[in-house]
Amino acid sequence: MVDLDSEVPPLPPRYRFRDLLLGDQGWQSDDRVQVEFYMNENTFKERLKLFFIKNQRSSLRIRLFNFSLKLLSCFLYIVRVLLDDPTQGLGCKELNRSCSNQNYTPGTIDWSPIIWVNRSLPLWGLQVSVAVISLFETLLLSYLSYKGNIWEQILRIPFLLEIINAVPFIITIFWPVLRNLFIPVFLNCWLAKHALENMINDLHRAIQRTQSAMFNQVLILISTLLCLIFTCICGIQHLERAGNRLTLFDSLYFCIVTFSTVGFGDVTPKIWPSKLLVVIMICVALVVLPIQFEQLAYLWMERQKSGGNYSRYRAQTEKHVVLCVSSLKIDLLMDFLNEFYAHPRLQDYYVVILCPTEMDAQVRRVLQIPMWSQRVIYLQGSALKDQDLLRAKMDNAEACFILSSRCEVDRTAADHQTILRAWAVKDFAPNCPLYVQILKPENKFHIKFADHVVCEEEFKYAMLALNCICPATSTLITLLVHTSRGHTAPWEAFRQLTGTKQALNRESQQSPEQWQKMYGRCSGNEVYHISLEESTFFAEYEGKSFTYASFHAHKKFGVCLIGVRKEDNKNILLNPGPRYIMSSTDICFYINITKEENSAFKKQEKHGKTYESKLSYHGASRLPVHSIIASMGTVAIDLQDTGCRGASGATLALPAEGGKEGRRPSIAPVLEVADSSSLPSCDLLSDQSEDETTPSDDEVSAGFEYAKGYPPYSPYIGSSPTFCHLLHEKVPFCCLRLDKGCQHNYYEDAKAYGFKNKLIIVAAETAGNGLYNFIVPLRAYYRPKKELNPIVLLLDNPPDMHFLDAICWFPMVYYMVGSIDNLDDLLRCGVTFAANMVVVDKESTMSAEEDYMADAKTIVNVQTLFRLFSSLSIITELTHPANMRFMQFRAKDCYSLALSKLEKKEREKGSNLAFMFRLPFAAGRVFSISMLDTLLYQSFVKDYMISITRLLLGLDTTPGSGFLCSMKITEEDLWIRTYARLYQKLCSSTGDIPIGVYRTESQKLTTSESQISISVEEWEDTKDTKEQFSCRGNHRNSTSSDQSDHPLLRRKSMQWARRLSRRAPRHSAKTAEKINQQRMNLYRRSERQELAELVKNRMKHLGLSPAGYDEMNDHQNTLSYILINPSPDTRLELNDIVYLIRPDPLTYVPNAGPSRKDSFCNTVGQDTREETQL
Repeated sequence: MVDLDSEVPPLPPRYRFRDLLLGDQGWQSDDRVQVEFYMNENTFKERLKLFFIKNQRSSLRIRLFNFSLKLLSCFLYIVRVLLDDPTQGLGCKELNRSCSNQNYTPGTIDWSPIIWVNRSLPLWGLQVSVAVISLFETLLLSYLSYKGNIWEQILRIPFLLEIINAVPFIITIFWPVLRNLFIPVFLNCWLAKHALENMINDLHRAIQRTQSAMFNQVLILISTLLCLIFTCICGIQHLERAGNRLTLFDSLYFCIVTFSTVGFGDVTPKIWPSKLLVVIMICVALVVLPIQFEQLAYLWMERQKSGGNYSRYRAQTEKHVVLCVSSLKIDLLMDFLNEFYAHPRLQDYYVVILCPTEMDAQVRRVLQIPMWSQRVIYLQGSALKDQDLLRAKMDNAEACFILSSRCEVDRTAADHQTILRAWAVKDFAPNCPLYVQILKPENKFHIKFADHVVCEEEFKYAMLALNCICPATSTLITLLVHTSRGHTAPWEAFRQLTGTKQALNRESQQSPEQWQKMYGRCSGNEVYHISLEESTFFAEYEGKSFTYASFHAHKKFGVCLIGVRKEDNKNILLNPGPRYIMSSTDICFYINITKEENSAFKKQEKHGKTYESKLSYHGASRLPVHSIIASMGTVAIDLQDTGCRGASGATLALPAEGGKEGRRPSIAPVLEVADSSSLPSCDLLSDQSEDETTPSDDEVSAGFEYAKGYPPYSPYIGSSPTFCHLLHEKVPFCCLRLDKGCQHNYYEDAKAYGFKNKLIIVAAETAGNGLYNFIVPLRAYYRPKKELNPIVLLLDNPPDMHFLDAICWFPMVYYMVGSIDNLDDLLRCGVTFAANMVVVDKESTMSAEEDYMADAKTIVNVQTLFRLFSSLSIITELTHPANMRFMQFRAKDCYSLALSKLEKKEREKGSNLAFMFRLPFAAGRVFSISMLDTLLYQSFVKDYMISITRLLLGLDTTPGSGFLCSMKITEEDLWIRTYARLYQKLCSSTGDIPIGVYRTESQKLTTSESQISISVEEWEDTKDTKEQFSCRGNHRNSTSSDQSDHPLLRRKSMQWARRLSRRAPRHSAKTAEKINQQRMNLYRRSERQELAELVKNRMKHLGLSPAGYDEMNDHQNTLSYILINPSPDTRLELNDIVYLIRPDPLTYVPNAGPSRKDSFCNTVGQDTREETQL
């Protein structure tokens, strides 16, 4: 093949001055024809114009040469002044022979020293040469820039100054007697200033970079000031040759003193021309300098708004990250700064904020605090402009965080802006790590190139779904992803922990409430990682099973090992199970109060009974016992118990021998290496909750036989495939509508369906693709079929066909068009049969004129639900976490007021988890997606946190990785007694790893007005209109209530009834007694009874049976909270819910042969391949 590169002619050389005059002649020796394309540039003038004006580089060289000539002329003038002596022969003898010896009378001026100077021949020759070159260049440039108006060229100030300074020197060539004539060469400083400005402009064009306007303006101001001072110095010095005969230094001294308005008066001009020059220069300075300073001040203020630049030198010597946002709110800023700087190794980092909007007043005040002003740099600019990315030195940044504006009305448009910012940053700085927050899951695949991505709706709906089956999962994840800080010190000296949550922990230690102490201590736990071979916690468990390592590490060190990652694999495995053998190269992930590197260990005697070895807490100055290396007591393991609990089992089997002899029940040991004979072959591909080989008649008739497999249709690109319970055939779209019958069924309300399990209702504005992630975790294959709750989507707007295509394969999923504002819609969708009601924040209300008012409608609606259905578990999503104090608001509840004071106190300390002790948050009944912003920030240090969170929430399913579930402690499980024994029981039987406890306690406090049940036993209408009330004595939370505690409607009704009875005519005794009885019944009704009556009436009106509605007792006298990784000696209580990470059931499925079901170790010979449809 012919080499094409060898046939390509070389490019012509860059134009030189010879080429401009003669043209490029190199091509004439070649026989090929050269074609030139030009537009009026073939003439000699156009060639000169190309070289002197149009070409940036050559024009820059010309202007630099011109600038040098002007500086040289000024320098030659100074040399002439220093060599000149006014007392010696001045001027030309032919014209003035007696000027040196002539005496003048007072008041007259000797003009000869002003007109004539002493200029040596070499100096004159240099000045003439410079003048000739300058004049020639000026005339040439004027000719090239001539555009038809010659007077415009002649009357320009630079041209006139050039004529004044150059033409007299040229005249002296032809008339030598004028060689010593004074010529104001010092005026060339103004021409030098003009050439400098032009040179800077050409420099910007040549190097394709634009300096800031501030730099240009400062340069102009400085050059103007120098030119004024230099002109005044030279003018005063020359004019005073006929007066005081000042030197250059004296003239400099006089000008500085005069322009600085000091005016000592020791040096003053003597003759009137000098005085006139001083007046003129002062007037010029008063006019020119204020204009320059005004422009400089304006540019300075604009620069303050835009934030200036982050210097290249700082970017190369310091570490910084860039935060790109469309609008910066104070809450977002403080969340980012508190989380980012919570890590000790990030204290020396700088944060550069790139935002297109102007900094608001709140952000400005915060950034003026010394702690942040030295670390945070605000730049106003766009990530889509390379100039702004260059200002932020994005190519030198350690990371770039791109956050979406979740308060936008159009969230899709906000995602599009985020995508463009991510593309722009990736194009400008390909090596800069990207941390991107996206709102809608369908837009996630556009930014798959980012290093870390958090999709808001994916996490939000998955977390809300798990809240329905694992209570307070949102609070658990929120506490785990917030960073705590601690000092590296011995545990006994570790008395104060600094950081977001530890400040609250110190407050909890001082609190009289025991639950606050426990909850506050355990909230400091986080997820850390360490290599097995480098770990003190886990190094001794090399070659042992995972469950053995997890149990003994918790027993010995109080840490909870939850997952591992192999060296040659990027996938994290949560609880890979007892068959996984620990390797020295494994990366271990564990939950603890602090990381191992910040821990100090001390050995204690095994049988010591000293104060240090006691397993107890010692006030606010002591750490939790699970953070101290101490003997945890003996756990009886002498009796083997190989029984296994079913996946749906809620209790742990009690040994038959335990209790007969009154001795402590024993638990099987956790084996170092899993024994296949003792391990359960838990085949969760088949359901453990019931014998699926014999389905019930109802299920057969209803066609409710489920298969397990991957959903055949996903509503968006990028969703992780999850093994789920599915129907054999998809449900027709008409059957998905809950409140309307069709040709396939005639049900029009939830009660008619006769569901065995309680409903889960989701109230949302639209059926977005994120709602798909709410359904998938609730239909995952490891959820027992018997425990599947029907899901009802209460939507404000009808769903589209794509969404219905995705959900029609899932069992017991329905939708209904309605709103939580309407009681009829709530009753039709089965709110009286619901176990959980999830209220999702509406997109249309996320933006409001007053930011925190965005949640107003949601809060009031949830408060209405709370009053109407008080036993209903309501899980609410809010836009702003600060508004959670209004959830289940009780104005006269002293306990809530005390928590409010605690929250205000912690917020003043700068904590971003000040709401941690609020009862709705601690119980997991309220959630804000902004709480998960810290997940993205924490990934900068812990790059595994997003992966672990996705595995916990079920968004990702990695083969061999476990899943999050829960179990409830019943009376049959209380024999285990402590958390350590529960840990051992789970590890030895099912291989589950407990990570925390959800505890509910009675709140023995005075209750609010909404909790008062009023029972009137006596009432009389007297002239004084005194009413007396007595409350039920058998209610432990009942208090007395005055007239103001009753609803206004009831008071108005009774007043109206009394007025009506007084004005009405007398009736018979029977009629009067009937009216009196009605009045008594009306007044005796409590608020709860009124609400119950309202609901029942609406149910009767809709044709629904009110039998399903119970006058629900208030559950406000209980409080719930989470204990993450509690100490091993924590006592278990009745109704505790334990969070478990259960191993992947598929890892236990044999490769061949029949699978065994794990329903209390009853073996069912059935092939899993026949039951599972992939």
